Amino acid sequence: MNGKQSYSKKILALLAAKPAISVTELTETIAGMAPEKYAFTRSLKGLQEAGLIETHHSGQQQYSRLTREGKRKAHSITLENDTAVLPAWDGKWRVILLDLPEDRKAQRDGLRYLLKKGGFILLKNSVWISPYPLEHLFMNIKKDLGLTTELMIFVTDTIDDATAKAFFDVVKK
Repeated sequence: MNGKQSYSKKILALLAAKPAISVTELTETIAGMAPEKYAFTRSLKGLQEAGLIETHHSGQQQYSRLTREGKRKAHSITLENDTAVLPAWDGKWRVILLDLPEDRKAQRDGLRYLLKKGGFILLKNSVWISPYPLEHLFMNIKKDLGLTTELMIFVTDTIDDATAKAFFDVVKK
């Protein structure tokens, strides 16, 4: 990973943890040494140009925060992390209904990607299922993207044997 990508991921991770952060705090936290400031500044500008972060001026300070697309990207990075391990099954099933229209195809494809990375299996047309306790991550995505009825999340401790078998059959493939 080159320096710019590394800074971009660090910036997104920091901004995902707070509603907004001053650019000064971001700079001090991520790029303390002078030779690194140029790469950091380029990363920050690139994230702004990509529409992932926005900057606001408040009196004497300049603050950055994630846009809706930036929040989605931050969630994606969480699941893409090579060291990320899916949590152990707690005996409950997560069922997610995803129904986004064709005119929101890019957003739909992004959510499908995240579902797959999160260990979800497409059971039927818009129905995803997983035993992994990641519902809070998808509840945050739902809230961040304003998907009130397009993304529905159910957590249950029982599903019928045929559905469980269908899930494990797909996992074995």
